[in-house]
Amino acid sequence: MALKDLFTKNQVKKKKYATIPTEAAKNDVPEGIMTKCPSCKKIMYTKELSKNVKVCLHCEHHFPMNSKERIASFIDEGSFQELNENMISGNPLQFPGYLEKLEADRQKTSLNEAVITGIGTVGGHKIVTAIMDSTFRMGSMGSVVGEKITLAIEKADELSVPFIIFTASGGARMQEGALSLMQMAKTSVALKKFSNHGGLIISIMTHPTTGGVSASFASLGDFNFAEPGALIGFAGRRVIEQSIREKLPEDFQTAEFLLKHGQLDAIISRLDLVEKITDILDIHQPRGEITWQ
Repeated sequence: MALKDLFTKNQVKKKKYATIPTEAAKNDVPEGIMTKCPSCKKIMYTKELSKNVKVCLHCEHHFPMNSKERIASFIDEGSFQELNENMISGNPLQFPGYLEKLEADRQKTSLNEAVITGIGTVGGHKIVTAIMDSTFRMGSMGSVVGEKITLAIEKADELSVPFIIFTASGGARMQEGALSLMQMAKTSVALKKFSNHGGLIISIMTHPTTGGVSASFASLGDFNFAEPGALIGFAGRRVIEQSIREKLPEDFQTAEFLLKHGQLDAIISRLDLVEKITDILDIHQPRGEITWQ
């Protein structure tokens, strides 16, 4: 028998394996039950991630938080009272499609604008806070955002309590042109007046804090803090590199880069934030000294 005939006669038959339909595989794990960390690539239960204030259980990567999640994790339970919640943006420059985009974001986020302001307590201390939300128009600063922040600063001045702001923004809102840029000056003047009256300003920059927001109220705190890994800067990396014709460091415009170059006071993990801010408030204003108005 020829060698080739031997192989043909006794060839091994391939085993048949059952294949799982794609849709069935998807149904085994309901959508949203697991989350993959973009930093360490490990997978964890979404519920466990939420319990850990959206900080990765393995590498401490800080996932984005919306304003409502931030209130729940930072403000003492049951103490938050929202300010100016019904303020909404108009279309002063008659920018095409702007009102429709605003309405779409209102429906998607259940927010009226890219910032929530209010009165609450942190560690028993009364404060006024402004919390920007990147899920609404990428946290862009328009006239209403600037007005709400200014009114919140003035309320803190009126009550003689600290003002704490969380920033998350792509910068000034292009659909409002120069009117959005004017908010940089308005909020900065309000902070200066508040500071002159002895007010405490704490700024906490989160990912991302850019453009006119980083160039105004975000950087004007008595304490300027940031979350780990947050992108903080004015112009984009590519614009700067093209302007100066130099390659920028890999960590350029990160919170760690800014801390190293003296532009931040500290980087604080979300896991330690309430404790650290409470310590500062303890020093500035002992508990019980201020009564609710």
